Amino acid sequence: MDIIVNNLSKKYNDKIILNNFNCIFKNKSVSFVIGKSGVGKTTLIRILMGLEVADNGEIIGIKDKKISAVFQEDSLCENLSVLFNIKLVSENISKSQIENALELLDLKGCLYKRIRELSGGMKRRVAILRALLYDYDLLIMDEPFKGLDKVTKSKVMDFVINEINDKSVIIITHD
Repeated sequence: MDIIVNNLSKKYNDKIILNNFNCIFKNKSVSFVIGKSGVGKTTLIRILMGLEVADNGEIIGIKDKKISAVFQEDSLCENLSVLFNIKLVSENISKSQIENALELLDLKGCLYKRIRELSGGMKRRVAILRALLYDYDLLIMDEPFKGLDKVTKSKVMDFVINEINDKSVIIITHD
């Protein structure tokens, strides 16, 4: 089922962030939300995920979806290993599946490293991997490739494309 956003409005104090916003996110397709900083992209997805409440409007078709997300911040548990960060959201996934995916993202040998020991780009790839390994219906990615160098970004984008098979994806980006 498509996700239909009807007349969504949100303001903080006197600042209007979304004003009667309408859109349709097609089922089993990749949708991009592009715009300058401060236009409400992150607010929109936070409302979609139930992390914010809209002042007005409705969202149809999202209620029963399992949502996975990559936030602007990596939102990883710094004192836990890569393995435990992934297992927190995907407890049924095998260690070998995680190791194989880590290798595809040039993170071989990081399984037992604590997140705080990783570089920013490595943390970003772990956050993306964690979201992709979850059993989701809808994947929401907020500036997912920020902080990655050109070569790594291309490799991670290819990995994401290969992993999303027939899933609904919403990507927030400036690019």
